[in-house]
Amino acid sequence: MPSVAVKLYSVFFKFMLKHRLQNRTQIPADDANAATSFGVTSRPDEESTAASNPLFTDGVATKDIHIDPTTSVSIRIFLPETSLGSPDSDLRAQPKSRAKASRPDSLTGSDLRRSSYGAATTDNVTDYHNRNSFNHRRNSYGGNVDDLALKSENGVYRGYAPAGKNCRKLPVMLQFHGGGFVSGSNDSVSNDFFCRRIAKLCDVIVLAVGYRLSPENRYPAAFEDGLKALHWLAKQANLAECSKSLGNRRGGADVKKSDSHGHIADAFGASMAEPWLAAHGDPSRYDWQIQFLNRSVPFLLFPFWVKLCVLLGVSCGGNIADYVARKAVEAGNLLDPVKVVAQVLMYPFFIGNVPTHSEIKLANSYFYDKTMCVLAWKLFLPEGEFDLDHPAANPLVAGRGGPPLKRMPPTLTIIAEHDWMKDRAIAYSEELRKVNVDAPVLEYKDAVHEFATLDMLLKTPQAQACAEDIAIWVKKHISLRGHEFSY
Repeated sequence: MPSVAVKLYSVFFKFMLKHRLQNRTQIPADDANAATSFGVTSRPDEESTAASNPLFTDGVATKDIHIDPTTSVSIRIFLPETSLGSPDSDLRAQPKSRAKASRPDSLTGSDLRRSSYGAATTDNVTDYHNRNSFNHRRNSYGGNVDDLALKSENGVYRGYAPAGKNCRKLPVMLQFHGGGFVSGSNDSVSNDFFCRRIAKLCDVIVLAVGYRLSPENRYPAAFEDGLKALHWLAKQANLAECSKSLGNRRGGADVKKSDSHGHIADAFGASMAEPWLAAHGDPSRYDWQIQFLNRSVPFLLFPFWVKLCVLLGVSCGGNIADYVARKAVEAGNLLDPVKVVAQVLMYPFFIGNVPTHSEIKLANSYFYDKTMCVLAWKLFLPEGEFDLDHPAANPLVAGRGGPPLKRMPPTLTIIAEHDWMKDRAIAYSEELRKVNVDAPVLEYKDAVHEFATLDMLLKTPQAQACAEDIAIWVKKHISLRGHEFSY
């Protein structure tokens, strides 16, 4: 069973959430229309926020940017300090005991979770961000430069400049926070703590999306904002490639011929590209594509580079992540060079008209009970269109549309033992596996909804184990040695 502290905090949390939801239903129409014109992405009066910090505090630097001039959609970038270093290439040389030692107690991985594929172990999960680094490294934009040159005198990280700086490329993860579509933010204290942990363990750049909240912005506003963030990332990847090409051309023999035009284009790229992503957000992997040429040469293997992106959705953010993944599959090459290679759905906010076993047995579960979640859906779905079998709520509803399930990316589903929404998440994962999509389910014992993302307050061993399992999953799909991280 959950600890006494978890139970007590759950009672307080549910009381406050119920009060907030009731207040949301009483928003005057004029106020709602005014908010819709620009968008509400956070409610500072309801929860504490963490200020962005360009210093590598606790190994991660952060900063906030707005990605759309017509709305308040924002992104908080979590850049791990390993972006200035080079991790140990031999992960297997790390001691197996390190991952266990990082947990709050002596519980092992098999004591904390169950997997739909059997017990999943994390003994080979190591503290990847704790690595020795070289003083000088090759810069993918050309040239070598000291890492210290990337920081100003006060220690603030500056990032990429078109002239070229030393930088290490990292995969990118889009993260969508929870809150039942009506609360939460990408810069809340709890989400900031969670994203920092994920950025360090997974060794990725986390982009936490601040999407518009309801009822001021009802469906499909939050879903469109998630897709907008993915398209913005694709644009950044193209701008970075443009800047890279210009950088290479400056070093060539024809510099004088193209200097004037190159200067104009480079200035445009420098002004448009997000500096941290241009420096480090180039999640490339060397893949192989088989192309048949002619009868004399049956086939040749041609290398190509793709920008790998992982989606991570928490609670209602899981619904957004799944929507973005489906739209990414539909878009195909239109998102080049970005490719969604995997997604993580953490206790997704799925529901339906026909109740499942867990929805009946655990209807009054911890933190988010079924009554409050139904109210949240009433506030999110368009007025007059409330239906728990809405495609945004029920992933298994007939006629949902979109691409076939067999085209969905590999999907890791995280569920909690005491979460009433877990059965529908399991059912969705089973449907994916039926069409040969890699879709394991990890269930964490004695865990409650939001157990991993509220760990700043709950301090449970399950949260640390969950973050390590996510690191295994992410590295499995972005590493050249993917089999080393396979379950």
